[in-house]
Amino acid sequence: MQIDKDLVAASATPLVLAILAEGESYGYAILKRVRELSGGELEWTDGMLYPLLHRLGRLGYVTTEWRTPPEGRRRRYYAITEAGLAALAEQRRQWEAVTRALGNVWRGPGLMPALGEA
Repeated sequence: MQIDKDLVAASATPLVLAILAEGESYGYAILKRVRELSGGELEWTDGMLYPLLHRLGRLGYVTTEWRTPPEGRRRRYYAITEAGLAALAEQRRQWEAVTRALGNVWRGPGLMPALGEA
């Protein structure tokens, strides 16, 4: 399934913040986690993720630190800040409202058979 780019863009910030709320991470691991969480349906690229991480940094939602782990390769690690946690909480409230509204309308009379879920 191809997920519409507008939906991907709208969900990117809360998804990355939620992943970082699980613990600090680096770019490739974030991309892998997105793929895992979506059952492989979201395949983000570096070109999508890194501008988002830079924007989240400018907003004060994440911090970055270069590190060289024992395995060797130097990586930039990202961690969520208190401001990022507050933004995530607000994003979650908004997404829950949208999800609730969509769930209510999709369960409405006559719509489900049209979607092939009779």
